[in-house]
Amino acid sequence: MASTDLLVQMGVVGVYLVVALVVGLLGYRLTSREAEDYYLASRSLGTVVLLFTTFATLLSAFTFFGGPNLAFSAGPEWILVMGLMDGVLFAILWYAVGYRQWLIGRAHGYVTLGEMLGDRFGSKRLRAVVAVFSLFWLFPYVMLQQMGAGEAIVGLTEGAIPYWGGAALITLFMILYVVLAGLRGVAWTDTIQGLFMLSIVWVAVAWVVSAAGGLTDLSASMAETNPEFLALGGGLYSPEWMISTAVTIAFGVVMFPQINQRFFMAKDARVLKRSFTLWPILVVLLFVPAFLLGSWAAGLGVEVAEGSNVVPALLNEYTPVWFAALVVAGAMAAMMSSSDSMLLSGSSYLTRDLYRPFVNPTASDDREGWVARLGVAAFATVSFVASLFRPGTLVEVGDTAFGGFAQMALPVIVALYWPKTTRSGMFAGIVGGQVFYLLHVFAPAVTVEGTTLLGATYFGWDFALWGMLLSLVLTVGVSLLTPAAADEDAGTFAVGNRAD
Repeated sequence: MASTDLLVQMGVVGVYLVVALVVGLLGYRLTSREAEDYYLASRSLGTVVLLFTTFATLLSAFTFFGGPNLAFSAGPEWILVMGLMDGVLFAILWYAVGYRQWLIGRAHGYVTLGEMLGDRFGSKRLRAVVAVFSLFWLFPYVMLQQMGAGEAIVGLTEGAIPYWGGAALITLFMILYVVLAGLRGVAWTDTIQGLFMLSIVWVAVAWVVSAAGGLTDLSASMAETNPEFLALGGGLYSPEWMISTAVTIAFGVVMFPQINQRFFMAKDARVLKRSFTLWPILVVLLFVPAFLLGSWAAGLGVEVAEGSNVVPALLNEYTPVWFAALVVAGAMAAMMSSSDSMLLSGSSYLTRDLYRPFVNPTASDDREGWVARLGVAAFATVSFVASLFRPGTLVEVGDTAFGGFAQMALPVIVALYWPKTTRSGMFAGIVGGQVFYLLHVFAPAVTVEGTTLLGATYFGWDFALWGMLLSLVLTVGVSLLTPAAADEDAGTFAVGNRAD
């Protein structure tokens, strides 16, 4: 690669990231040091900002690089899983979980999910369990962003800058951003980046279509090289796999700390309802073109170097150097939007659900702030080191994290709607589902006399789905068998179904 091209590419990437950082710092100047403002922007977000900060928080390496990579290798049906199934499923869950959580949070001033559940069930230990499992599954998803950034830079520069360089770059920016910005700055930047990426991905599609000779030629190329891409299903895309993946991702997203906390942020009920109504449209508008780029690259015979991603490779071949760099810069900034939100929410779980209850209940806001900042730096640094070992593809790492969070979803939903849920039932549901899932993730498959005792699927359905079912059965079953403790208060969640 020519040195001039390399300078242009890295210049575009660098300028974009600095602009994103400056916007965040402007938000910081308007953010107070109170926890509710720092973590939740004082529950004051309007429709556009709430919608796009949620949208940009989910725009990650999983979307921009993992999804197109999967479409490149297995076909475009990934659009059905992410663009349609999860667009609709998550919107429904946003209403079922998010609206009720917003009502409860508004009534009691909760900042984290653990805080809300710990108060309802009178248990610091339950609060800690939720925080620990959340931070545990947050780790691979932060690592996913660093992996995506490293692979993006390798693909964009054709290996001139190594994988670790891109991963280190986004790690540095995510630490700076979270330490300085707060949620208000994060939300502002998320809105700008969400709008930018929604626009630029369609420009990329138009550019590739034009450069490749039009949609007819693209379809003909796919029909010739990958005819299976034009048929629905087959190969990886079995109905069981698609449904399992869509369900676990949608329910997992609801429990992501950075998404779950956004359920507390709307300034009123109308904002929340407009946001989840518009959500499926926004998802389809982004995911469809992104995954089509991956599918078209297969038909066009684009070569993707080992350790890089298909989108930068496709753009390098069919668009100018500066435009390919702009798209990758925008994608990296979107990954930073995901990462900074994850680290900010993770720091609130660390300080409010672990540090204050168990270490220093009388800590000042300044001291809590420094603990949060040090925690962010340590968490991001350790995940960066882990990302250098690249423990799987972007989709594999992301899907593992989604499945882990999904194990908490049904116990939380039961608690939100069923007053007879008990503390013992919550412990049984959350811990039981997690133990089942962890065994399947980390233990090798076990087969005895031809019978699979510990496998990836059961009757064709992913083990993550079975773990969710187990968590539901344990939560309901144990709650029916155990009395409520004296310090549980079902009235905490008795807020009705309508805002005042």
